[in-house]
Amino acid sequence: MNAQTPNIGDSQPAKRPQIKQLDEVAVNRIAAGEVVERPASAVKELIENALDAGATRIELCVKDGGKTLIRVTDDGHGIPAQDLPLALSRHATSKIDGTDLLNIHTFGFRGEALPSMAAVGRMTITSRVAGEDAAQITVDGGAMGKVAPAALSKGTVVELRNLFYATPARLKFLRTDRAEMGAIADVVKKLAMAEPHVGFTIRDLSRDDTGRVTFRADPQSGDMFDALGGRLRSILGAEFADNALAIDAEREGITLTGYAALPTYSRGNSISQFLFVNGRPVRDKLLVGALRGAYSDFLSRDRHPVVALFLELEPTKVDVNVHPAKAEVRFRDPGLARGLIVSALKHALADAGHRASTTVAGATLGAFQPERVDRPVYQMDRPSLGAMRASYEAQAPGFAETQAVYSRVDVLEPVDTEPADQPLGAARGQVHENYIIAQTKDGMVIVDQHAAHERLVYEKLKKQMAANGVAAQALLIPEIVEMSDADAATLLTHADALSKLGLTLEPFGAGAIAVRETPAILGEVNAEAMVRDILDELDDLGDTQLVADKIEAVLSRVACHGSIRSGRWMRADEMNALLREMEATPHSGQCNHGRPTYVELKLADIERLFGRT
Repeated sequence: MNAQTPNIGDSQPAKRPQIKQLDEVAVNRIAAGEVVERPASAVKELIENALDAGATRIELCVKDGGKTLIRVTDDGHGIPAQDLPLALSRHATSKIDGTDLLNIHTFGFRGEALPSMAAVGRMTITSRVAGEDAAQITVDGGAMGKVAPAALSKGTVVELRNLFYATPARLKFLRTDRAEMGAIADVVKKLAMAEPHVGFTIRDLSRDDTGRVTFRADPQSGDMFDALGGRLRSILGAEFADNALAIDAEREGITLTGYAALPTYSRGNSISQFLFVNGRPVRDKLLVGALRGAYSDFLSRDRHPVVALFLELEPTKVDVNVHPAKAEVRFRDPGLARGLIVSALKHALADAGHRASTTVAGATLGAFQPERVDRPVYQMDRPSLGAMRASYEAQAPGFAETQAVYSRVDVLEPVDTEPADQPLGAARGQVHENYIIAQTKDGMVIVDQHAAHERLVYEKLKKQMAANGVAAQALLIPEIVEMSDADAATLLTHADALSKLGLTLEPFGAGAIAVRETPAILGEVNAEAMVRDILDELDDLGDTQLVADKIEAVLSRVACHGSIRSGRWMRADEMNALLREMEATPHSGQCNHGRPTYVELKLADIERLFGRT
């Protein structure tokens, strides 16, 4: 308490601070703190400007992770010479007229990105409009030069050097060149997904002026859906394209298109979830929550689906001006958008039937290792025909014992059904009393009998619950849970949805709710803890799946106990019946935790293992 505080002591009262108007340079530098967080932020703004200008090819050159140089070259319609100074003025834009801030059809609309970047770096803009001469303007730390003639055939070149040199304190918070380069690549890839008909190139000039191409996405042809599929294949890889389901749905003026991967093609984090609203990449908790809701029945909480989804709706139905970097949006009807995502994804996953990810087979084949030959085998080392015959006869009893203990193979009668009608083939045997071996038209299938039957029983239980509803048990004494008025209001807005799951909530005065019924299938529950968990989920994701997840977890446990156990021998007709039921049941390709229930190996891959191709 020895230190003198500003408001206590014998000193004269502090001088009253005066309100001052900041100069233009200071204003732009403050704005740069919101718009230009790192080099990737500047890249995003510049490429979005190029897309708004109608560019069909965009080249990005960077040096030292964007700290030393960022140069974006496009073939768009350009900027007239007389408009170059205006383009570097705050809130000057050609994309809106200011009368309607909701009817926005472009990436940019605020008119503050260029002046903000020019205030913290050295910027040069060279541009040419068709039929006019090219012109150039330079800004150094906010000090604007004069427009001068330049040489350029078409479009615009924006060059930003020494980012944050005017605010050196910001440089200390940037990460390594490699990390910043990775962030830049992520930004470009997202924009490339949104614009498949536009070509994108990233060139790293850190080593020399020629540079090294680190990313290239050529323009795709065809309609929007085909072009999107080709672009996603080039960016996310062939594995994603081979294991993704096409999504095309519409509801009340909102269109959802894109691709969503099978549950068995999942990731340990959510970085492979790409969501777009009107072509703009966003990271919105409502959309992320909808994704989790759609896959909640197929993936455990530590697994995340891989998707690239595009929502298209009238600009007046979504507000994109709610985040400094335009990374979040606000829907006029959030429930409609969420419902469309959940229903479209669930229908697509149901239509996939028993299909499982092809990467499962790839991992299985990769686990096989051919026997190593440490030295060449000469003719003199080879056993004679008689020696081999004697060896086989000696080993025969051992093989017979092994077969009796570890496997059982039944001789099956030929069936009249075409192999094409049986994607999972016909059972040929059972090994370790847990895995069914089936022969298909062009390969073989290995089925985990317990996991497969568990999924089948689970789907039956869900169908029965959907038909009969969730039974509720009334509490003898309603449990009163106290909370803030805002939390109570949030819970009560979801009361109808929760009541369908057997959880009945009612208002109980100011800042409290009464829990009158809980789902009977859950048995005795801690109602207060459940309600507070639901509140946390609503705050985090904008929606709750907690009660449904708990009910489905109970159904999953019931299905586990009611399914064929590991170690049970199955007759041939039982194995074939299981295969046919899997083919007819949606989602049977993965267990209740997202793991595959079967692995399919193609004959060509098996022959390759033995060197026959």
